[in-house]
Amino acid sequence: MLIPSIDLQDGHVVQLVQGDRLAIQAPDPEPWIEKFFRFPRVQLIDLDAAMGRGDNSSLAAMICRRLPCRVGGGIRTIERAQAVLDAGAHAVIASSALFRDGAVDVEFARALADAIGADRVIAAVDSRGGHVAIHGWKTLLPITAVEAVAALEPYCSEFLYTHVDKEGLMQGTDVEAILRVRRATSRRVTAAGGITTWGEIDLLDAHGVDAVVGMAVYTGQLPLDR
Repeated sequence: MLIPSIDLQDGHVVQLVQGDRLAIQAPDPEPWIEKFFRFPRVQLIDLDAAMGRGDNSSLAAMICRRLPCRVGGGIRTIERAQAVLDAGAHAVIASSALFRDGAVDVEFARALADAIGADRVIAAVDSRGGHVAIHGWKTLLPITAVEAVAALEPYCSEFLYTHVDKEGLMQGTDVEAILRVRRATSRRVTAAGGITTWGEIDLLDAHGVDAVVGMAVYTGQLPLDR
């Protein structure tokens, strides 16, 4: 399944290369809301909230009223997670807050699952150079994605695995790295990071993995109708 992504920064829909270089900026979200209306799942990330420099809560809430969104960005507390759900998100994507002192923060993961329900928690496990990457992909931990998935499995309904090495480069993704995560858990798995073609999406789908696509959609390289 293709899951289109909407990233928000400074009140605009954007696409970044490797998480920091602005490649696309769309001040009006309406054309993208209309394009993504037929999809059963949309991924919405508040990049400003993720970086701790404000948020796009009003814009995110408006989009959530129009589209079936799972929302991430700055989910560091139970209160923030509940506020995002109250604003219309179907699920929250927790990432850096799930890790502490170089390992999975089981205490926070359990508390979040207990508070809002594991069925509404998507655990983001991002990998760079073979290690889990947090804090905007700048901090590398001494654990692998597979190790993180094994520890987090009891506290979520789904994993979002981003292969950061390929993110935004439009060069394809690392299917084998994604499948290692798929084999490590019985939970639903969604993959991101460089997915560019319908061939990749279909291959992942055949292994039970959904695909989040951003740059290839926004540049028009991946047509939504086929």
